Amino acid sequence: MTPMNDRVRAGDVDIDSPYGLAPDAPARFNEQGFIKLRDVFSPATLRHYGDEITRLTIAQAPPLAPLAERSAYDKAFLQVMNLWETSALVHEFVLGKRLGRIAAELLGVNGVRLYHDQSLYKEPGGGITPAHADQYYWPLASDRVATAWIPLQAVPRDKGALAFYARSQSEEFGRNLGISEESERQITRHMEERGFLLCEEPFDLGEVSFHLGWTFHRAEINASTEPRSVMTIIYMDSDMRLKMPINDNQRKDWAAWCPGALVGARIETARNPLIYLHGSP
Repeated sequence: MTPMNDRVRAGDVDIDSPYGLAPDAPARFNEQGFIKLRDVFSPATLRHYGDEITRLTIAQAPPLAPLAERSAYDKAFLQVMNLWETSALVHEFVLGKRLGRIAAELLGVNGVRLYHDQSLYKEPGGGITPAHADQYYWPLASDRVATAWIPLQAVPRDKGALAFYARSQSEEFGRNLGISEESERQITRHMEERGFLLCEEPFDLGEVSFHLGWTFHRAEINASTEPRSVMTIIYMDSDMRLKMPINDNQRKDWAAWCPGALVGARIETARNPLIYLHGSP
């Protein structure tokens, strides 16, 4: 039998052409702290790249204890970072201009670089993704950074769809909490007390979300019998500068994802390639 990827016609796969972003999308994104966009990728495109992303995630994920014996963090998902460096096919996808252009337009910046990519594979029965804000982990000097959450299949609510606390990106409480049972308890309670709406909806095939680094979000358990495969790409302003890390996670991220960058200087290492620049094809 011919492999599925070999049967995909070249015209069915598109990661570079412009996406028709609505004129008010950047304003809605910056007001709400997130946005969900329909039909960003065709089923053929997701199949073409998704099979490789899932294969590499399973192959490269570190061995873990049975689910019941893991920490809240490790129950949430298997994760592998910077797959773009290990596969020519994933390299092509991560550096695709369609998502990069969307990120730049939503952030209102001239261009975007890669911070890092990360696959998130939530096993059947996998636990919640506790409430948190990503930028707790990042030694980045501004909030002009966004994560694209790209499901490689449809994600109904019982499969662990990502949910966002709307307008929470300016909230200071919880910014010092990493992913844990404690972050889930404290952040969820605070968001409820302050009246922040949790936007929790399924993802259709081809739908992609973007959220700001300080937008609080979470995901429910994967109650289905099938895994939830997701690819994420973190885009930062092409002029982003490195800040002095304020916790051990930020120090580790500095060494891992922008090695050689200097505090106060623009982050433009070999691990942070330019993905999109305004005016480029």
